[in-house]
Amino acid sequence: MRVGLCILPQLRWSEAAPLWREAEGLGFAHAWTYDHLAWRSLAGEPWFATVPTLTAAALATTTIPLGTFVATPNFRHPVTFAKDVLTLDDVSGGRILLGVGAGGGGFDAAVLGQDQLTPGQKVRRLDEFCDLLTTMLTQSVTDHVGEFYTAVDARTFPGPLAGPPPLLVAGNGPRALDVVVRRGQGWVTTGIEQVDDVDAWWASLATLSARLDDALGRAGREDAIADHELFPRHLSLDTFTYSLETVGKYDDMVGRAAELGFTDVIVHRPRADGIYAGDPAILERLALG
Repeated sequence: MRVGLCILPQLRWSEAAPLWREAEGLGFAHAWTYDHLAWRSLAGEPWFATVPTLTAAALATTTIPLGTFVATPNFRHPVTFAKDVLTLDDVSGGRILLGVGAGGGGFDAAVLGQDQLTPGQKVRRLDEFCDLLTTMLTQSVTDHVGEFYTAVDARTFPGPLAGPPPLLVAGNGPRALDVVVRRGQGWVTTGIEQVDDVDAWWASLATLSARLDDALGRAGREDAIADHELFPRHLSLDTFTYSLETVGKYDDMVGRAAELGFTDVIVHRPRADGIYAGDPAILERLALG
């Protein structure tokens, strides 16, 4: 099981830089930050931009893969985002992981005055977003006219160092999971949040894992059903409860995720108070590597 650490983009860089270096030094398999303009209960608190944060993190570290958790079409266009990704890929030496998703209905979905989309429109937009983003990162010149996006003579020079970074797509419903399999190189999920207790959340993960297998089967990817490393499965452990309250709780949750076939889990670095509150010293007690 690979374990990643999510560091929220809340601190000034003089304070944040040591946290990213610490994540690498402690042996985390990957490190992430949220791709939002503001987020839920923290909307009134400091919050810095994702791409500059990951660019700085790339310069502060040397080996750890760095990811967006997760980028969405709510406020990103694949043409401009492709330029951001190209630059991140270059600065990091090819260490970028692209977590992407359809986008929720919170602050990011309304801040630009966007029209509210139906679930079906969101899935189609995600499909087109992933398709155009990958195309931009695969070829030098792109023209595209779609339902949601247009690109006219869009240029991507010099291209990523070793091809497009891995696209890890979030999705839970059957239509979204078809997009996950069609466009992605891996899956990201937080489970189903609208449940009554933690046992129901774990049950939702079993259901979602089975749905992913169904989507892989529809795509003829039986190899990835048999060997999950061929299509990695990433789980945010901290959706319904906080995994880093104790080492014992963390060990139990990692074990349960492994039993469900997840290849990677992501935990959140403890904050001083509020959501994900905890003692950062626990990070040194986790069995990593």
